Amino acid sequence: MMKYRVSTLLVVLILMSTKVAQAQNFGVELFNNIMPASGAMAGASIASPQDVQSAIKGNPATMTQYHGTNFGFSGVWIEPTYNLTVDPPGIPLLFNVGSFSNAKSTAQGIVGGNIGVTQGISVKGVPVTIGLGLFAGAGAGVDFRHVPESNGTHANLIALDIYAGAAVDLTDRLSAGATITLSNATLDGPFVGITGSVSDYGLRGTVGLDYKLHPDTTIGFFWKTKIGYTFDNLVGFNIVPGTFQDVEVDRPEIVGLGISNTSLMDGCLLLAFDAVYQSYTKTAFFGEIFEDQWALQFGAQYTVNDRIKLRCGYAWNENPMRGVVGNSAGGITPPSGPVHIQYIESLFAAIPQHRITGGVSIQDVLPGVDMSFFAGGMFEESQRFGLSTATVESYWIGTGLTWHFGCNSCRS
Repeated sequence: MMKYRVSTLLVVLILMSTKVAQAQNFGVELFNNIMPASGAMAGASIASPQDVQSAIKGNPATMTQYHGTNFGFSGVWIEPTYNLTVDPPGIPLLFNVGSFSNAKSTAQGIVGGNIGVTQGISVKGVPVTIGLGLFAGAGAGVDFRHVPESNGTHANLIALDIYAGAAVDLTDRLSAGATITLSNATLDGPFVGITGSVSDYGLRGTVGLDYKLHPDTTIGFFWKTKIGYTFDNLVGFNIVPGTFQDVEVDRPEIVGLGISNTSLMDGCLLLAFDAVYQSYTKTAFFGEIFEDQWALQFGAQYTVNDRIKLRCGYAWNENPMRGVVGNSAGGITPPSGPVHIQYIESLFAAIPQHRITGGVSIQDVLPGVDMSFFAGGMFEESQRFGLSTATVESYWIGTGLTWHFGCNSCRS
C-alpha cells in the first residue's frame, strides 16, 4: 500500500510541475524564485542555497553543502492578472483582430511543483554529491479566446526540466559541479491564425563553482547553455490553406554570480545577493521580442532559534521588451509583419520589475523533516506595444517539505 501511495504522490507532483505562470518569470525563464526557502529570499541562492532544490537547479557546485541523503518537494500557487487592450481600429489587415478594452486573460492560476534529491557518496576517498530533480523550468501563458474581437488570441509555453548532476569538493574551500538537463516543452499559439499545441525536447548543460572566501563569506558562479526546441507544423495562415510551418524557440544562455555572508548578529543573519544575466538576443523567437536582461536578487534569513528561521527578499529586473521589432519571429513571417510581431510581444509582456517575498521555516516538525512557507508579490506594470497595451501583476504562496537522512545531513 505504501508503494502505491508514493507512486501516486510522484505522479501528482509531476503533473503539478508541468505548468507555470508567466507572471513569475524573468523573461520566460524561472530561476529559484518558487523554491521553498529561496522563494522567500527573492530567489537568492547561488552561493548558499537554503533548500536542496535550489542547489540542484541553480549552482550545481553548492550540492556539496548537502551531506547524507536529502529529499525535498514543494508546491506553489501563482495567481497572475494579465489585462490587454487593443486600440481602435484594431489590426484588421490579414489579421482580423478588432479593438477591445482591458480584457482579462482567462488563463487559470497555476500550481507549480519542484522535486529534488541529493546523495552524498565517496569516490576513491573523495566526497561527491549527486543530485536529481524535476522542476518547472519556464512558462508563459495568456488566453483571450473569450473576447470575440481577439480572433482566438492565446499563447502558452510550458517547460518541464529533468536535472541530473554531481558536485565535488576540490579543496576545503572550493567546490565544482555540473548538471545536464532534459527539457520537455509545449507551445500553443501564439500566432493568430491556425495554430495548435506541439511538444519538443531539448538539452541544456550547467557548470558551477562555489568558493569560501572567508568562514563567513561565500561566492558562487554558474553558466547555463542555451536550449532549443523545434515545434513542427505549429502555425498556418489562410493565405496558403493547408500549409503549416515549424516554429523555432530557444531559451537563453544564462550566467549567474552570487555572494552570501553570515558575519552579522553572531552568525544568525544570512545575507545573500545574486546577479543573473540572460542572453535573449541570441535566441530564436524570444530574441525577436526580448533584449538581454539583468536580474538582481537580495535575500535575508534570520535564525531565531534552533528550529525557526525567518526570511525576506526583494528582486529587481530590467524590462527586457524590445522597443523596435522585426517582421518575423521563430522563423515565421506573419502576413502583417511587424504589426503582428508587436501583438505577439504584448502576449509575452515580461514587464514587471519589482517583487517582494517573505517566509518562515520550521525544522524537525517531524524527526528529520523540515517545513517551509513562502509568499510574494510582483507589482503592477503596464506597457504599450504598437496598438496594444498589456498590464501585468501577480502574487504567489507556497510550501515545501524536506527530509534529511543520515547523521551528517545538511542543516544549512
